[in-house]
Amino acid sequence: MSEKKKGRILSGMRPTGKMHLGNYVGALENWVALQSEFENYHLIADYHALTTNLDTSEILENTLEMVVDWLAVGIDPERSPVFRQSQIKEHCELHLIFSMLITTARLERNPTLKEQIKDLNMNSLIYGHLGYPVLQAADILLYKGNVVPVGEDQAPHVEITREIARKFNSTYKKVFPIPKAMLTTFARLPGLDGNKMSKSVGNTILLSDGEEEIRQKIRKAVTDPQKIRRGDPGRPEVCLIYTYHQRFNASETDDIYAGCTSGALGCVDCKMKCVAAISKAISPFTEKRQYYANRKDEVLDIIKDGEKRAGRVASETMQEVRDAMSIG
Repeated sequence: MSEKKKGRILSGMRPTGKMHLGNYVGALENWVALQSEFENYHLIADYHALTTNLDTSEILENTLEMVVDWLAVGIDPERSPVFRQSQIKEHCELHLIFSMLITTARLERNPTLKEQIKDLNMNSLIYGHLGYPVLQAADILLYKGNVVPVGEDQAPHVEITREIARKFNSTYKKVFPIPKAMLTTFARLPGLDGNKMSKSVGNTILLSDGEEEIRQKIRKAVTDPQKIRRGDPGRPEVCLIYTYHQRFNASETDDIYAGCTSGALGCVDCKMKCVAAISKAISPFTEKRQYYANRKDEVLDIIKDGEKRAGRVASETMQEVRDAMSIG
């Protein structure tokens, strides 16, 4: 690891295809910024995807589309290897060992798990979903991650990783660092209906959307239900569009707040300002995205190169684990 870097980071996402604004604000923007400070590894969590969907027919295409967006926004694969979890077998090996170091009762207390069960209306829980944080711990610690950038909802998973690292180190030998969570400052961006942004419910703005697509989507977005006509005083604090302005049009938020609350600024004009701001924010990615979208073979080569580099680190870590346990 370079002496100039503050530490090592493992970040990842399930392969869900094209990225949306919520992905960018909640993770990707932060990943890009951290490349200059940390040694980053970026995981395509294709095994994690099985916890909620056993259909694997679209995983490869979704992986490529997702990585196209990663590259478009500025992930540099030369500095930050990009790789598939399933192609590095040490993830499974370390997961198995870690599963011996934590109780089911501890995993069942995970508040993130309880929220997922509620959100997904799950009637029963599969073993893999219960053990999701254990596999995540293996993902992080296999690369000896010091820092884990997450939204607040994922912080409990990092705490489980910390517990497992301490348990292994105290039971056998100190191999793993105790990672710290780095909370993102703008963790969640609401979808066009005001709920969590998700492609499964169709409330997203994609990084690949053009200005006209963004305009059509923003036109239908929810606003303050009490502001019906121009001239009606609005409440920016409950308006989704004002939230978007805060993130993508910060320089105008004071004027927009004043215009909305006084009634001088109508919702249509406010939305058009929002369209312009979002389009301006993502337009720098368009050309680079188009380049990679037309060269999927090159994207796959980038992933395979990342797997070779990440695989060397994973192999070294697992040898340390086996030596510490006297099973190597």
